[in-house]
Amino acid sequence: MRGTLCGLSVMLLFCVITDLSADDPPVKRVAGITTIYHRNSHADVILTRLLETDTLDGKGRQPRLQLVSLYVDQVGDNDLSRGFAEKHGFRLSPTIADALTLGGDKLAVDGVLVVAEHGDYPRSPTGQIVYPKRRLMTEVFEVFRKSGRSVPVFNDKHLADNAVDALWMYGTARELRVPLMAGSSITTSWRDPAVDIRRDAPLKEIVVLSYGSLDAYGFHGLELLQELAERRQGGETGVAGVRGLTGEAVWQAGRDGIYDTKLVDAALARLKVRPLPAGKTLQDLVQSPSAFIVDYADGTRGTVLTLNGALAEWAAAWRRRDDDSVGSFVDDLHTDRPFMHFAHLLGGIEQMMHTHQPTWPVERTLFTSVILDTALQSQQRNGELLPTPDLRRRYQCRWDWKQPSDHGR
Repeated sequence: MRGTLCGLSVMLLFCVITDLSADDPPVKRVAGITTIYHRNSHADVILTRLLETDTLDGKGRQPRLQLVSLYVDQVGDNDLSRGFAEKHGFRLSPTIADALTLGGDKLAVDGVLVVAEHGDYPRSPTGQIVYPKRRLMTEVFEVFRKSGRSVPVFNDKHLADNAVDALWMYGTARELRVPLMAGSSITTSWRDPAVDIRRDAPLKEIVVLSYGSLDAYGFHGLELLQELAERRQGGETGVAGVRGLTGEAVWQAGRDGIYDTKLVDAALARLKVRPLPAGKTLQDLVQSPSAFIVDYADGTRGTVLTLNGALAEWAAAWRRRDDDSVGSFVDDLHTDRPFMHFAHLLGGIEQMMHTHQPTWPVERTLFTSVILDTALQSQQRNGELLPTPDLRRRYQCRWDWKQPSDHGR
C-alpha cells in the first residue's frame, strides 16, 4: 500500500501516505492530555508522531492531525514537551480546560487525545497503578458541558484501573454523546501467521499467553482475548463471571480442564522470541503463574495465562465448537524505536478524529478494564468466581484486523 492515497471512505489504519494532495482530508486540530512526557513514554510514541511524523524522525507520513495544545500532569527532569513546544509552536497549557479552549471560554479543538500511562502515581489495593484517568476525563467532560458540544476523545489503554471509574467514563461519554475510543497498540500489531478468527465463528474457547506485570501487560493479554472473543457467533453477548488464580491453582486448573492445555501447547508452538527450551516444562520455568479466567454468558470461555520466566511475547489459540479445529498466532510487535505498532494505533485514532465514529468499539476496552479489575480482586479472594453484572451487555465490532505494512519497521 506504499504511496497510495487514503480517503475517509478507506481505513486509514494501515495506509501509508507519502505525498499529500488537495484530496486528503483537512487537518484536525487536537489537544493532548498526558501524565508525563519523556522519551519512549506513551506520550512520546503517540503524540510525538503528530510532530515528527509516524516514524518519529521527520521522514515518515505526516498524520492529518495537528497537536495545537498540550497539558502535562507531571513534568520531570527528562521532559520532552517544553522542547517540542518551542520547536513546533503548540500551546503548553497549565490546565486541561486551557488546552481544550486554547485560553478562551469555549471548546476550540477538533479532538482530544488522553495519554495517561507512566508517571509517579500510587497503586490500588489490587496492585494497579492509579493513573488519574477519571480526574483528567472529568475536566475534559466539563469543558464539553460548558461548551454545549463534544468532540472525539481517544483514551490510551484501559479506561481506568477500577470498574467503577471505567463504567463512569463510559456512561458519561454516552450521556454527552462523545465519540469515545480507547485501547492499546496490541490490537493493531503484526501477527505470525497473519490469521484472525472468522467473524461469526462458533467458538468454544480462547487461551492467551501473556507476560509482565498483571496490571500493565495483563491488560494487553485481556485486550487480545476480548478482540478475538467479540468476533464469535452473535458478537459480544456479555460476561457472566471472572476468576483470578495464582500459583499451583493455575496448574491444577489446567489438569482439571478449566482451560484447554492443548490450546496452551498450540500457542506455545508459535513463540519466536523465547521458544520453550527442549526438555523443559512450564512448571520448570514459571515460578509464579497467574490465570484470568473469563466465563462468557453464551458459554464461551477465555483464559489469559501470565507465565513470566517462560515467555516474553503474547500468543493466542482458540478452538471452534463445530469442528473442534484450532487456530493460533503469536503477536509480532516492533520492540525497538520507532515502535511502529503505535503508528498503526494512531492510524485508528486518526480515522476516528476525522469520521467521529470509533474505529473499534469502546466497549472492548470497557470489558477489558472491568475484567482486569475483577480478576485481580478474585486473586485476592483465593480464586473466588466473581459475577460481572455490569458486563451483561451486547456489542458488535465491525472493525477487522489486517496485517500492517512493513513501513518504517
